[in-house]
This record gives sequence, structure tokens and C-alpha cells, in this order.
Amino acid sequence: MASLFTTNLSTTFSSTSNPNPNPKLSLNPKPSNLPFLKPLATSLAATSLLLSFPSLSLSSPSFNLYYGTAASAANYGGYGGNSSKQDSAEYTYEVPSDWKERLVSKIEKGTNGTDSEFFNPKKRSERVYLTYLASFRALAPMDTVLSNLALSDVELQDLISSADTVRAVEKKDGDGQVYYEYEIDGAAAHRLISVTCARNKLYAHFVAAPNTEWQRDKDMLTRIHDSFKTVT
Repeated sequence: MASLFTTNLSTTFSSTSNPNPNPKLSLNPKPSNLPFLKPLATSLAATSLLLSFPSLSLSSPSFNLYYGTAASAANYGGYGGNSSKQDSAEYTYEVPSDWKERLVSKIEKGTNGTDSEFFNPKKRSERVYLTYLASFRALAPMDTVLSNLALSDVELQDLISSADTVRAVEKKDGDGQVYYEYEIDGAAAHRLISVTCARNKLYAHFVAAPNTEWQRDKDMLTRIHDSFKTVT
């Protein structure tokens, strides 16, 4: 691994000769620029048309806001009362509207704390998921938190061990909530992680994609990552 931690996420721009040296002069030369007036006007009109109709331009995907409850395994799957997920949400994040939700089983929820997961149906390895652990009042040091997350995630362990860079930064939202944010640039995959503590729980939000998808969908995946926050 080339480097482990940095304090901030890095933010990463013939001449032609005259074939006829002695041309004959014309007594009535024709303006050479006139034939280009019509194509220029046509080009301007086409540009104006594209600007007037947004549907003709490339559009970004629409997003839905997901409300996560982080309910215990015993209360999972409809055992938590009649309150709506929005009313009982402990965290939120945005998901592309065409992504699919993967149903998390009670066993999986009880063993590794996975609470929610969505994936791109066109490429299932492009996904977002959240895990949580109870009885955490505050965040440990940055390197310790990432190491502990990797202990229960073999895929994350392999990604870190083969990574070119692992960047980490601490941020605070408008309410003073502290978040650790990690970016892992692996040999074959890319991952964005956001970790925070609230309600005596540790929440870890993961955005994962192979490098080919990361290069193509970087803006969309970064938006998903940036949208994660806890509900206070």
C-alpha cells in the first residue's frame, strides 16, 4: 500500500503554406466570409433549440431519500409497531431511483449489523449499504475505526491491503455531528465510507464500486456518500 492516511481528501489541463505564391488579383473580389453566414446562423439556432429543450441534453439520474430505522433484529421486519419509517428513522441517505433494495435477513442483521442495502441492477457490485453497532458513545481514533470495520469485512480487508491510497478526514455537519470519512482507492475497486456515532450506536455507511464503474459514475456515487447523515 503506497500510503495509509492523509489529513484531507485529496482533490484531484502547422502552419500551411500558400501553394500559389503569385496569385492573380481579381478586380471584383467576392467577400470570402459571406458563404459562412448561413451555417453560422443555423448553428446558433440549433444551440438555442438545445438550450430551450432540456430533454435533449444529458440528464442526471433522479434520487430518492431512504429512511433507515436501525431496529434490532428482534424488531426487524414489521415487529417494531405501526410507526412509519420516516417517523422512526435514525439515519437517511439518497439512492438513485432506478436502484433496487436488497432485503436484509434477520440473521444477517443480527450477526454483522447490516441494516440496509441498495444496488445498481445493471451492475450489482455497484452498491450502497449501512451497518451499525450498538453501545458506542464516541468514535475511536480514525485508524482504529477503519481497522475494526475491516475485521468483520473480508472484502474490505483485501481492498485496504492492496490499496494505492487510503485517505481519511474528520468532518462536522451543521449540528456539530462528527463524521469520519474514508476513501479507499484499491487495485480493482473503489470505496467511500462515512462513520459516525449517535444514539449510543456506531453507523458505517459504505459506497462500493469496481474501478470501471467508479470512473463512469463518480459524481453519482459521491453524491450518495455525501448525502448520509443521522437524524437527531
